[in-house]
Amino acid sequence: MSTATISIEVDADAARVLLQAPDEEKRRLQLLLSLRLREVTGKSTKPLLEIMGDIGVYAESQGMTPELLEAMLRDR
Repeated sequence: MSTATISIEVDADAARVLLQAPDEEKRRLQLLLSLRLREVTGKSTKPLLEIMGDIGVYAESQGMTPELLEAMLRDR
C-alpha cells in the first residue's frame, strides 16, 4: 500500500497523544485512521466490524489482553 502525507485538524488532546506516542503506536493509529477514513467515504474493501475483528486478532497475537487494554485506557 502506498502512503501519502496529509494535514488534518484535530483537538489538542488527540494531537498530543499522536505526537507523544512511540513509533509503533503511531503506525497503529495511522492505520486505524486510514481504515476509518476509507470506511466513512465508502472506499473500504471490508466492513468496519470485520476490520475491527482483524485488529483484535492481531492485537491478541502481539500479547494484548483485555486487562492490559483496560489499564492502558485508564492511564490516558
